[in-house]
Amino acid sequence: MAYWLYKSEPFKWSWEMQKAKGEAGEEWTGVRNYLARNNMRAMKIGDKGFFYHSNEGLEVVGITEVCALSHPDSTAEGDLRWDCVDIRAVCDMPKPVSLKAIKANPKLEKMSLVTSMRLSVQPVTEEEYFEVCRMGGLDNPPLSPA
Repeated sequence: MAYWLYKSEPFKWSWEMQKAKGEAGEEWTGVRNYLARNNMRAMKIGDKGFFYHSNEGLEVVGITEVCALSHPDSTAEGDLRWDCVDIRAVCDMPKPVSLKAIKANPKLEKMSLVTSMRLSVQPVTEEEYFEVCRMGGLDNPPLSPA
């Protein structure tokens, strides 16, 4: 899998905050779900993903890129069960794509965002990635390495 979706509550960590971290990016910390952790363990440098504002906004607002592989989560207080990756902002979504629009699109009916609403780090298929980018007006979306 080379595409992902990261959920964040904008009052805790917003897209603007992510972009402010620049090329260095930021650890995607605080994930305490085994499936989400395993998703991060499967990531590769350069994998692209959606930055999704949950609770407030409920929309895909940007594209991210994995810039550091899975490593111990610095917020886990020594609990080695929990890992994170570092991600950096790549570009804004020209037009944020709402959860409502995603749910209304039959091409996205099996997307994890629709079927596994609570999972904070989710896989996205290549087809889903291109469709959401199209919906957001991103004509030439950044690609994950092959």
